[in-house]
Amino acid sequence: MNLKSGRVDQFEQFSQFKDLQEFNAHLEMWLAIHKNDFSKGELVGLKRLVRFAAKLPGVSNAKIGTILKAIHAEYSGNGISRSTFKRMIAKATEIGIFTVHETERKNGSQSSNLYVFNRFPKSEPPKKEKMDHPNKTINLSKTNKNQKITKRNETVLDHTFTSDHVPQSFISTVKYFFPEARQIEEFWKMTAIAAYKNNCELNTIQETAILSFKQLIRKMKTSVIAKPAAYFYGILNKKFEEKYFEELHEMGFSAEENDFSLDFFYKNK
Repeated sequence: MNLKSGRVDQFEQFSQFKDLQEFNAHLEMWLAIHKNDFSKGELVGLKRLVRFAAKLPGVSNAKIGTILKAIHAEYSGNGISRSTFKRMIAKATEIGIFTVHETERKNGSQSSNLYVFNRFPKSEPPKKEKMDHPNKTINLSKTNKNQKITKRNETVLDHTFTSDHVPQSFISTVKYFFPEARQIEEFWKMTAIAAYKNNCELNTIQETAILSFKQLIRKMKTSVIAKPAAYFYGILNKKFEEKYFEELHEMGFSAEENDFSLDFFYKNK
């Protein structure tokens, strides 16, 4: 049976987030991995839907027509088509970014959909092995062999094992200071999150990422940095913000009128 349509407030039980900040953080993680799965027009539709999911964190029942009208007004008549928005819905639901529930009016006719954004999934922790078998004798020689095998399996992977989604130019810069594949991938993950937050295209951020990393290394030469990846993210975020506002200035728009970051959406709801 479908849900009954109504004010978004009545769907409070569907929200999976304690506040807007948590919703923002999870959406950033979704987009850091899957942003390139969407076209530019589809991303415009997704980000506008996010605005309508700000009042009740992660939940929206806005009509497609209302969303498209808002996009059309924001871009001075250059909006996106209904088919583009529906393609975005299909992709986002398949990925798992949000779940769509149909709603109906009192007379049984179909009403607007309910969009419920999902939390970014965490990896399941390894299952605990059963210990202390009283009826079995511990064989120390086998235990020592198993420990040696475990150590071999824990061999650190160097930069040559870095994921293909990380640009080679970035790998070449980072590997001399952080040679492990997982370290390089962590720095690039921070880059992707900062780029999304400031509405930067991933194919245009390599130069900024490399410059930011070099700034991090200079800082590490003179100071102790407890969390290099977090410090790197701070540098990136500042550079992307500066670049974003420079572009707005060149276009003749003010930040208040055109800021496309999630934080801005939330603060103005």
